[in-house]
Amino acid sequence: MKELIIASANRNKILEVKTILSPLGYKIRSMKEVGIDIDIQEDGNSFEENALIKAWTLADITKEIVLADDSGLEVEILNNAPGIYSARYGGEHGNDRENNIKLLRELKDVPWDKRGARFVCAIAMVYPNGKEIVTTGECKGIIAMEPKGTNGFGYDPLFYIPQLNKTYAQLDSKEKNSISHRSKALENLKKLLLGKEKGAEN
Repeated sequence: MKELIIASANRNKILEVKTILSPLGYKIRSMKEVGIDIDIQEDGNSFEENALIKAWTLADITKEIVLADDSGLEVEILNNAPGIYSARYGGEHGNDRENNIKLLRELKDVPWDKRGARFVCAIAMVYPNGKEIVTTGECKGIIAMEPKGTNGFGYDPLFYIPQLNKTYAQLDSKEKNSISHRSKALENLKKLLLGKEKGAEN
């Protein structure tokens, strides 16, 4: 069985990867499960570049197939900000509350029909022989006027899905995984792997 290391310690993310890719015959393990705890500098200029940086950093250490992702929120009227800076938009890295406060402040006087946004995810899968596969996925929505819901993390309480009349944070994990930007990127990767896996390892 081929081993696949995920460049993440996020349990929800790992479960999502396992759910979608395990049927392809991979033994999927997280960084923690292989005894690696490093802080990877994400200094790329796009989600794709950052995903590749993370994947290759871990692949150089483990000599195994590695999967990494980078994702963020793009708001149309803000020229696609916060983009690759989504995690540190409000200043401190990973401070969800400050990020959400800043986003609402930036959109304070913006009407509902101008608050279009999308979540974007890029996934990179790299092989010890130098081959790499990159896929992307996105989910379109609207930035709500106020946070709603208690599930999820990050900008989820502000990301409203008109078709469902709910924010990401009001969805259960099954609902979110069925429409999320990450699940779409993973499904795109799965399709590529079904056709390219053999070629990538030759």
